[in-house]
Amino acid sequence: MKTKKKRILVVDDQASDTQLVKTFLERNNNYVVRDEHDAQAAISAAEEFTPDLILLDVLMPGMDGGELAGYFQASPKFKAVPIVFLTSVVTKEQMTMCGGRIGKYLFLSKPIVLTEVAACVKAYLGE
Repeated sequence: MKTKKKRILVVDDQASDTQLVKTFLERNNNYVVRDEHDAQAAISAAEEFTPDLILLDVLMPGMDGGELAGYFQASPKFKAVPIVFLTSVVTKEQMTMCGGRIGKYLFLSKPIVLTEVAACVKAYLGE
């Protein structure tokens, strides 16, 4: 019996970052990845795509990652979907000091380290 692939939504205004993560996760794992580059497109994509996990940049024009996470958490459809922030706002040293979490969210600092992203995705998706 074939297992259904988990769906991941990656949102970052830097297309190179989303493409890097998308290519890596789809090639090396059992995931379907959709990438978007602004908050409004991400909301539309989430409605259509119904992700199992959202990887979200913090600093984006218009609605930032914190606001977008708030939107998802307020929605009955998405409030159970885990969100992991990808950010250059917090350094790797700062992440180590706070255990990788700020509030209830896990943060991965940029530059993106694909092995860290893969480990995080596996942990959140129960693999």
